[in-house]
Amino acid sequence: MCGIVGLLVKKPALKERLGALMVPMLLGMTERGPDSAGLAVFGDALDASHRKLSLYSGLTAEGSQFDWAALVAALNAAMPSAQAWAQATGNHAVLTVAVDPDAVKLWLREQHPKLHILSTGRSIDLYKDIGTPGEVAARYGFENLHGTHLVGHTRMATESAVTPDRAHPFTAGEDFCLVHNGSLSNPYGVRRKLEPLGIHFDTDNDTEAACRFIEWRLRDGDDLPTALQRSFDELDGFYTLLMGTADQLALIRDPFACKPAMVAETDDYVAIASEFRALAHLPGINHANVFEPAPEEMYVWKA
Repeated sequence: MCGIVGLLVKKPALKERLGALMVPMLLGMTERGPDSAGLAVFGDALDASHRKLSLYSGLTAEGSQFDWAALVAALNAAMPSAQAWAQATGNHAVLTVAVDPDAVKLWLREQHPKLHILSTGRSIDLYKDIGTPGEVAARYGFENLHGTHLVGHTRMATESAVTPDRAHPFTAGEDFCLVHNGSLSNPYGVRRKLEPLGIHFDTDNDTEAACRFIEWRLRDGDDLPTALQRSFDELDGFYTLLMGTADQLALIRDPFACKPAMVAETDDYVAIASEFRALAHLPGINHANVFEPAPEEMYVWKA
């Protein structure tokens, strides 16, 4: 049992309130997922020559915070064209670079092999960690985040360890993330299909299989509805999946719709959660179109 939340604001004036509106939604899912929590937030895209990498360090052996300034200095010395800079929040940082992000990832893996690269893209920032949703939200200042839309998750671990890298959201490619409530019965079958294509897996979490499958289809030329339709044929199990791209939110449920989901839509926002109680505080909720998504249907909203 896990909790999912999603929020897309339709009016520019609400972009500054995105995090503040979301935090009560995330806290409302605490009982569904007390082990760890995470959030991917999408904002205005960087220009085409720049990329952001969300990084997680954990603590050093001495218990002190990671030295992000030293990392940036070393990266710029080794790769002057990177023009790197970082915005750090505790043991997370969003690193912005002006070069091919694959070259930066290679450098990071060689120089800082214990760092986790959580996401890459022009629009996405990602934070996830172990702890209750309230602890994680306070640790990284979720209430101060702004942007157009976000995808969040609270996890109750059932099939893999409670670690930051196994927390949701999962990402693949650029500006794509996925959160999951449920359990897939064929994740290793999906892995066996994708790994010969050169697709690397970072964890043993079943959710990563769904994330990498859908992103692979997008990268291979499918639009999002086509990729989601293919996922119905490929993924086996009970699931509600919520995804974010640079300009979309998308929601699907398995053919039996065993895992709960509710949507509330107004002229100001689209809000998604596993249970209505996570939506009850939202402005104008009494006048919202509130509905339960149908099984094996695709719901896609444009930011």
